[in-house]
Formats: sequence, structure tokens, C-alpha cells
Amino acid sequence: MSQRHFLTLGDAGPDGLAAILGEAAARKEARAGWPKGRVDADAPLAGVTLAMIFEKNSTRTRLSFDQAIRQLGGNALLLDNATSQLGRGETIADTARVLSRYADAIMIRTDMHEKAEELAAHSTVPVINGLTDLSHPCQLLADMQTVMERKGRLAGTRWAWVGDGNNVCNSLIEAASIMDFELAVATPDGFAPDAGMVALGSTQPKIYFTTDPREAVQGAEIVVTDTWISMGQDAETSYRREQFAPFRVDEALMTLAADDATFLHCLPAHRGEEVTDGVMDGPASAIWDEAENRLHAQKALLLWSFGKL
Repeated sequence: MSQRHFLTLGDAGPDGLAAILGEAAARKEARAGWPKGRVDADAPLAGVTLAMIFEKNSTRTRLSFDQAIRQLGGNALLLDNATSQLGRGETIADTARVLSRYADAIMIRTDMHEKAEELAAHSTVPVINGLTDLSHPCQLLADMQTVMERKGRLAGTRWAWVGDGNNVCNSLIEAASIMDFELAVATPDGFAPDAGMVALGSTQPKIYFTTDPREAVQGAEIVVTDTWISMGQDAETSYRREQFAPFRVDEALMTLAADDATFLHCLPAHRGEEVTDGVMDGPASAIWDEAENRLHAQKALLLWSFGKL
């Protein structure tokens, strides 16, 4: 069985991403109305075991990967710092070597991106980035699937990011550069995305950066935001709230977007901070479809990682 690591969207490239998104849509449609625990009719990963490492808290990533491997016919193993030797200093390299003997693939959700890279370097099975401080490529798979459901296309769509230049923003820049859609990134001074991602975006004529959220949202078909305070940033809470206040996605800001604009948020959301209830629960919001699509996208990603797409 062939294998592929997925640490960033670039690991799949345009053809791989297109295949993943197509498979995700097909598998979602095929099991419409089924019980959540039923295995897919073809059970393409029967007997396969996915090891999941969580060094950061999770709801959607944990649920979607656990359900994904089970619906594909496989099973999951869960590790975290509190209940494994990772919390007592065992190296990532040694962990990779051991897990490669127990599992057929590894998903890691952690802080430093270098940990995911080291895990992949020493693993003999596919490694998937479930989130790092640098990137969140799995989230962008679900976001792109949701936009394709709503708009019928990716190429040529116009997106706006409003808020922190965080890991989701970094992956959105990468997605726009690979899948040929327009992107305006609005962040406060001092909260720009990763320098490497800014450099990448700056080479793309359809990607631009601003500190004005109104400029970014003007005419956008998709408006995306995320929490202002990510895990590990609690000490900066007051300062961040002050800096990000003008970047709240509210009803007034959404009136600048296209008439049929779609609102996305990876969740969890701090209602009333980065987004108002009226936007989250309003007609433009696709956040619950987006959350569900983490499952379908993860299933297709697992198949891609094993060379089945």
C-alpha cells in the first residue's frame, strides 16, 4: 500500500486536492440518511488502524478523524500527553518509530509544526497534520468542500479573511495559491500571517493583504474569520481584544460582501467577539455544514494518504 504524508496543502497539490474534494462530496452523498455509525458500503480501509496524537484540545478534529476511519472500515487509537510517554519526554522520533509498528497511519494535533515534520521524517506510515501553530490544512479541505457545495466552484471565487493571521489563515493563503481563487487578508498591524505565507501570497496576483476589514470584505463571496485568542494565548487576552475589536464580523460588515455571501468559521467561536450571533446564526452562515464536512474531507484525505485516490 503506497503512502503519502499530508503536512500542508502543498503535499497534495492541485490534482490531489481536487481528487480529495471530489471523493469527499461523493462519499457524503452516498451515505445521506444513514446512521452515523454504519460503515461505508465498500469499507475501503477495512482492518486499517489510525493512531491519533492530541497535544492540544479538540472537538471537531477528534470526532471527525475517529468517525472517518470507522466509517471507512478501520479503527482508531488515541494518545495524549496525559496518558502517554510523550508527556514524560519521549522524543517525537522514538514515538514515530513505535507507532509505525502499531498503526497504519498517524494524525497529530500539536503546537510546533516542526514536531509534525519530525514525526513524518521518522515514520514508516502516512502522517497527517491535524493542526500545528503554522497550518491547519484539514480545516481548509472542509472549507473548500463547503464552498463548492454553496457556489458550485472554487476557481474564481472571491474570499476575505478577517482577523488574526493564524494557522487557518496561513492554510487559506496556501489554498488560494494552489486552487486559483481570490483572497483578501485583513489583519491588524502586528498580527500578519506567517512571513513565508505572506511571501507566497505576494507572488500571487489574486491574493492581497490589508489592515482594513471593510476593504477586504467588499464584494467577497466568502467571508472567513476565527477566534482572536487561540490556545496558549490567554495571557494576551485583553490586548488582543482591543486590537481586534474593529475586525469583528457583524451584520454591518457583511452588508459589504456579495449579496449571496457565505460566512465560515472553523469553530469554536467566541460569540460577540470575532463574530456576532446575527452572523453566526444568519442566512449567510454555513458553519454547521463546514463542521460536518470535516468528517467527509477527512475520509477522502485518509484514502489519498494510502494512495487510493
